[in-house]
This record gives sequence, structure tokens and C-alpha cells, in this order.
Amino acid sequence: MLLTWFHWHFIEVPRGLLRVWGNFLLFNINYFSVPQLLKTFFSHWRGTTENYGRGFDPRRYLEVFFGNLISRLLGAIVRAGVIIIALVFEFFIFIFGILIFLIWFFSPFLILILILGGINFL
Repeated sequence: MLLTWFHWHFIEVPRGLLRVWGNFLLFNINYFSVPQLLKTFFSHWRGTTENYGRGFDPRRYLEVFFGNLISRLLGAIVRAGVIIIALVFEFFIFIFGILIFLIWFFSPFLILILILGGINFL
């Protein structure tokens, strides 16, 4: 029975914890749509574009060019901010997963130490 418990505690549950941890990390990346944000990083903000119109008017051409450039830069800034937020959450999920894994792995030893310390205290 003790051997079964060791197998469960040190092999089966850590596998499950790693799988759940990986799912949380993957969920975070998908929740913030990081792959899509990277693919469309320099796309216009909300698809806001201006047309050049017919004919060639240098002043209109520069206005539209800089308007579209600002739209792309704004889109890149907002997407970069969302990606940074996603990476911050990813970092915290990663650290929290390590802590949970270590707490689970060392909990039998901690319980044993606390029991022995309590006996010595009496």
C-alpha cells in the first residue's frame, strides 16, 4: 500500500499537475490571442484606413500616408501592450505552477518534519 501511495504521489499526480500547468499556460496565450497579435502586429488600428482618392494631390497624399502610418503605429502600440500583459500573466502562471509543483512534491517531508517537531515540542 505504501508503494502504491509513493507511485501516486510522486509519479501520477506530478504528471497531472504538469498537464494542468501546461493547459493554463496555453490558455493564457490563447486568451490574449498572442499568435494573432504577432501576425497582425503592424496592421491598422481597428482597420481604420483612408483612401488616396482619384488623381494626384501631394498634400492629400501626405495626409493619407501619415494618417495610415499613425493608424499602424497605434495598432502596434496597443498590440505590444496586450502582448506584454499576456507575458506578465504567463510569467506569474509559470512561477505559481513551480510553487504548486514544489509544494506538492515536498509536502510529505514537510508533514513529517512538522509531526516530529510537534512530538519534540511536547
